[in-house]
Amino acid sequence: MKVLQFTIPVPGDKNIIIQHDVLPYFYQYLHRHDDIQLTWILKGEGTLVVDNNMYPFKPNEIYYIGANQPHVFKCDPIYFSPKSKRKVQAITIHFNPNGKLSSLFELAEMKFIHSFLQKHNNGFSIPPEHIADVSHKMEIISKTYGPEQLIALIDILKKFASIPKLNELSSVSMLNTVSENVGVRLSEIYHFIMANYENNITLEDVAKLAHMTPQAFCRYFKKRTHHTFVSFLNEVRINEACKKLTAGDGDTLSISTIAYNCGFNTVTHFNRVFKSVIGKSPHEYVDDYFKNTYNHVLTA
Repeated sequence: MKVLQFTIPVPGDKNIIIQHDVLPYFYQYLHRHDDIQLTWILKGEGTLVVDNNMYPFKPNEIYYIGANQPHVFKCDPIYFSPKSKRKVQAITIHFNPNGKLSSLFELAEMKFIHSFLQKHNNGFSIPPEHIADVSHKMEIISKTYGPEQLIALIDILKKFASIPKLNELSSVSMLNTVSENVGVRLSEIYHFIMANYENNITLEDVAKLAHMTPQAFCRYFKKRTHHTFVSFLNEVRINEACKKLTAGDGDTLSISTIAYNCGFNTVTHFNRVFKSVIGKSPHEYVDDYFKNTYNHVLTA
């Protein structure tokens, strides 16, 4: 059995499935399915895990998940608090180009779209400057039926194929052969680390959770995720730091405060790890982020 292999419930004879989610938090287990998934986050914050990669997600972002690509939208820990009144909201479109729609995509007139789908099965995020147009097209798909819905789907795929540079979510899938039991265990490990990243998590803590010795856990985790425990923990912490650095909620924290809040004992260590993961210093990251945001606003 494959890692939580899902079959998307199909109402009637539909080949394009629209899902409107309003929930306390998104589904929390690593899973995959035959359908391509296009998700527009309306409410909610957290970390998207795709294959062995992590990306912070927030409202008004759109992600294209390839067919059979292991993934999970892991909400921030606050969403799992018993007292939490927060909700997540998303619109998701599922379709399977290798199912009943395969004859459509094999038409000569659809060759360039078919090639695009094959080339981008590792998924991608929609660039910020295209969010408004893509979200509008997703709304059209979600509100139409029959031929109009199919035409709208082709239109959005044409849009994707016209974008010159897409940010791939993964270079190659590392989790193709993960069993269902392993998928559940990895999800529990991911959840524990993401819920406790600000604390002093040790290898022994996580190994105990997995019911393994530290040595056995290190081999197990590296083999299945291509991450060491430390590299995964550091990426989780840096992803959280990126979210805090660019929160823009009027309560801007200093870099040193963010470093300590994300589990780092010293600012020097934080800066070194941040640059190794992101490729630039925290100051450079913040400057580039807000510069790009400002330029996007000016050209919108």
